[in-house]
Amino acid sequence: MNPEILIIGGGVIGLSIVRELHKSGVKRITVLEKGRCGEESSWAAAGMLGPQAEANEGGAFFDMTVTSREMYPQFAAELLAETGVDIELDRQGTLYLAFTDEDVDEVHKRLKWQRKVGLPVEHLSADDARRAEPFISTDVRGALLFPDDWQVENRKLLAALKSYAELNGIEIREDSPVEQLIVEDSRVIGARTPTETFYAGDTILATGAWTSLIKLGDADMPLKVEPVRGQIVAFQTAKRLFGHVIYSRRGYIVPRADGRILAGSTSENKGFEKTVTDTAADALRQMAAEIAPNLSSLAITDHWSGLRPFAMDGLPVLGAFTGIGGLTIATAQLPQRHLARTADG
Repeated sequence: MNPEILIIGGGVIGLSIVRELHKSGVKRITVLEKGRCGEESSWAAAGMLGPQAEANEGGAFFDMTVTSREMYPQFAAELLAETGVDIELDRQGTLYLAFTDEDVDEVHKRLKWQRKVGLPVEHLSADDARRAEPFISTDVRGALLFPDDWQVENRKLLAALKSYAELNGIEIREDSPVEQLIVEDSRVIGARTPTETFYAGDTILATGAWTSLIKLGDADMPLKVEPVRGQIVAFQTAKRLFGHVIYSRRGYIVPRADGRILAGSTSENKGFEKTVTDTAADALRQMAAEIAPNLSSLAITDHWSGLRPFAMDGLPVLGAFTGIGGLTIATAQLPQRHLARTADG
């Protein structure tokens, strides 16, 4: 029997959609994943839930990200009850540090507009920042504290979402790269992999950086999405040294409960090449050492990369194409400085 919904892409977006559809009553769902579920950009991320720390201005998309963040406590609790997997939602908050004159100016700009719209944000002196995080640099000149910007262990989130699908009998077909969507009478009715054909009532495309490589019938996908490589390094400490996610204008460090400290990330236009580089590792170490000089003496224990999806106008693609039925798209980079739009534009 054909599925009601065919979801192409088994990352955090695709698997989250699976869960929501199943909970709403849709039972026949098939997921097609080109590799292993959750092992592309979703796996490579640092798990920050930081709309305020990353935003230069408000707007419709920013409002959406804040609403999404506010849903996470219930989301985490439900996933734990449903799957037994703790996604380690950490609500200690995020610090945004200033070291230079330009940093100080940015702190004041961000403080002004976020206070004006009533968002929770606190201005900290240099002494207050060091009391909050004793291991940060003595060169810090001030900081913002975003108490409602959190983090999650993204790899455990992926494990929980995949477990939900498996526990509820959702068909997941890994190593099934989709090459073409099947179109009849201006409607998508399924998809083809190199070895199989799948038909469904509706299709959802959550294929990230690979979206533009999929044919829409015999035509190219009318959407340009390019990969942007991001590299992250990790350090290991015997115990957790930092309580907060810590940003500067040049990068971030994310402390994990197990003593790991993630430092990221680069933004590189290298096509689909996922190789990690010594140059990036050195730059990330330098960035992390500006935040906390003691990190410069630690060995890098892990180094990985992922490919972010980026639409050419820098906006998210969420919705349907005009004139094409049976297809929903959820992809592309989601920068906070822009407003959201649908695929119709």
